[in-house]
Amino acid sequence: MKKTITRIGPVSAAKVMALLYFFISIPFALIMAVVSHFAPPGEDRFGIAMVIIMPILYAAFGFIFTLIGAWLYNVIAAMVGGIEYISEEV
Repeated sequence: MKKTITRIGPVSAAKVMALLYFFISIPFALIMAVVSHFAPPGEDRFGIAMVIIMPILYAAFGFIFTLIGAWLYNVIAAMVGGIEYISEEV
């Protein structure tokens, strides 16, 4: 059966994506902290601040840009129709 996504809840989509970005960025932040720990003396080190700041920034920007993207989707879907997809009962 064909269905169409005609509207996306911008805030709910943004909340979900912010949490996804937050949890996805944690391993990368930890890897960056470990790698920067072994940097030669005098080189920039990210340290513990990056482990804390990076996931928060990823979540904040993920929220903002998903909010904008969902809003734009709703505007465009109202003009040209939503994304069609086919689903079936399992």
